[in-house]
Amino acid sequence: MFGIDSPELLVIAVVALVVIGPKELPNLLRSWGRWMAQMRGMASEFRGHVDEMVRQSELDEVKKQLESAPGLDLQSLDPTKQIKSAIQEGMAEGEKALAEAKAQIDNPLVEPESAPQIAAEPIAPPVPAVPVPAAEEKPAKAVAAG
Repeated sequence: MFGIDSPELLVIAVVALVVIGPKELPNLLRSWGRWMAQMRGMASEFRGHVDEMVRQSELDEVKKQLESAPGLDLQSLDPTKQIKSAIQEGMAEGEKALAEAKAQIDNPLVEPESAPQIAAEPIAPPVPAVPVPAAEEKPAKAVAAG
């Protein structure tokens, strides 16, 4: 750390103890720790801003390269146009169907569409009922006990 070895650090600690005193040294070390934490926070924030600027400049360079590429139209790759056109077509069809339904409801004199004609099988003429003669009752056969 800053080229300071352990014997030099020990000398600095003894001098601080003698100059500042044992009562004030803990308060001084706490405030020094807070100050170092603030400095580290500011350094990391600065580093984050620099990184963001570098990313932004890289994105700008990539965007310029894409725009300068021959034969590449970025506007044609936009999927929102296709989605919007599909939605507008669906809305137009829905409005047309709604207008037709409203016109049919508002004008009751117009004959409704006829039901689709279904080819039906010819119905066979009814068969006259023939009276069946009553069956003669036959005596039940005796079952031999065995």
